Amino acid sequence: MTFGQAGLLIGLGLIVAGAALLRRHRPFWYWIGIGAVVAIVRVQLTYRSVMEACDLTERPSRARLWLARAMDREPTRMIPRLRGCRVTRAGLVLRIKMQPGQEVRDFEVAAERLRHAWRAHGVHMRALKPGWLEIRLIAYDLLRRVVMPRGETAELLRVPVSLRSDGLVHMRDFRTAAHELVVGAVGSGKSVYLRRLVKALAPQPVALVGIDCKWGVELAPLARRFSALAYTPEEAALLLDVLVQEMSDRYELIRAAQNLPPDLPLEEITSDIWGLSEDIRPVPIVVIVDEVAELFLTASSADTKRRDHMVTQMIRLAQLGRASGIYLEVCGQRFGSELGNGATTLRAQLTGRVAHRVNDEGSAKMALGDISPMAMTAATTIPADRPGTAVVGGTADGWTVIRTPLTSLNETVAACNEFAHITPDIPALAAFRPDSAPVPVEAPVPVTEPA
Repeated sequence: MTFGQAGLLIGLGLIVAGAALLRRHRPFWYWIGIGAVVAIVRVQLTYRSVMEACDLTERPSRARLWLARAMDREPTRMIPRLRGCRVTRAGLVLRIKMQPGQEVRDFEVAAERLRHAWRAHGVHMRALKPGWLEIRLIAYDLLRRVVMPRGETAELLRVPVSLRSDGLVHMRDFRTAAHELVVGAVGSGKSVYLRRLVKALAPQPVALVGIDCKWGVELAPLARRFSALAYTPEEAALLLDVLVQEMSDRYELIRAAQNLPPDLPLEEITSDIWGLSEDIRPVPIVVIVDEVAELFLTASSADTKRRDHMVTQMIRLAQLGRASGIYLEVCGQRFGSELGNGATTLRAQLTGRVAHRVNDEGSAKMALGDISPMAMTAATTIPADRPGTAVVGGTADGWTVIRTPLTSLNETVAACNEFAHITPDIPALAAFRPDSAPVPVEAPVPVTEPA
C-alpha cells in the first residue's frame, strides 16, 4: 500500500468516525448535513419495493389489465403514489395519494415495517383529505434533548408547552379543551409542565387562580401574577364558592346581552363570553389545582361535608365554566374513584389528559383508559430518567407522546414578576389576592435540557 492510499484510508476513516460522533451527539446537525440526503435517496430508490413488501398495493384497474393484455405483459399491482417529499428539522414528510380501496388504517398497521424499511426513528401518519395521506418519518429521537422549534406563536389561551414525538409542538388550547387533568408520579415532571404553562400564560390578559394545598410550595413563588391563591382546604372551599358565584354572574351578563332590541344583528347574539363586545367581556380565568387529592382527603365528619361541597363546586365549574370563560387545570399523582364520591364525575368532565410516568397501570387507566389502551401502555413504559415525558390524550390525533423542556422555578418566577402589572383585578376575588410584594429571583444560570 502506498503512502497516498494509506492517507486516503485514514481520511475516510476520520470522516466516518466524525459522522458517527456527530450523529450521536448532535443528531440535528448530522440530519441537516448528511442524513437528509441519504434518507431522500433511500425513499426514492426503495419506494415501490417497500410498498409491495408492506402489502400496501392494490389490484390493477381494468384499464391496466386491458393494456397489459394488449401488450402481452404481466399486469403490475398499483402502489400509492408519492406526490411530495419535504425535509424538516425532524425528518421527512411524505405526501401520499392512496389508491382506491385503501384507507389510513392500512398504513398505520404497516407503520412499524415502514420504520424499519426506511431506517427511521419513528413513523407518524395523519389523513389530509379523502384519498390523501401524510407520513412523517422522524430521523432521530427528538425527545432526548428537547429543543422547541421557532415560529409557533402563542395566542390568547393557546400556548406552546411541549414538543411532540412527531416534531410538532403541543399546544395547550383552552378554547378547544377547556379543562385538563395532569397526573404523574413524584419526580415525573408535573411541576415542570405546570411551570411552563404558567410562564406561557403570564404575558396574556388572563386571570390565574391557584389552589395549592401543599402549603403553597408550588404556586406561592408565582404569587405576583395570580389574582387569587388558596393554600389550605378551608381556603379552597371558600375560593370555589366565590368562583361559582362569579360564574353565575357571568351567565347573568350573557343573558342580559341577549335581551337586546329585536333589530340587533344576528352576529351580536351570543351564548358565551366570547360573543360579547370587548368593553363588557369579563377576563378569562384559568384555575390551577395542584395536588387535587389533598382536597378529597378527610379526617372527620366535618372534613367529609366540606369535601363533598368542594367536589360539587368543582363539578359545576367543569360542567358550566367553559361558556363563562373559566377553565380548570387539575393536577395530581392519582385521580380515581377511591378519592370519594364525585371524583369519577369530575374526571369525566376533564377533556384534556396528560399522563406523566406512573407507578401502576391503574393510574394510567384512570387518565387514559377511555382514550386508548395503547396510550395506557405508553404511559406505564416512560423511563424514570426522562422527566417531563408524558402521554397526551384528547387531542385531534387521539394521543401522542410529548416532553416538556426543562423550565426552572427561577425562569417562571421571573416571568410572573415581569408581567405582574397586567394581573387582572377581579373584585370578587379580592379577598384571595396574594401579597403583591416582589419575589426575589436568583441570578439567572444556564439551564440545560434533560439528558
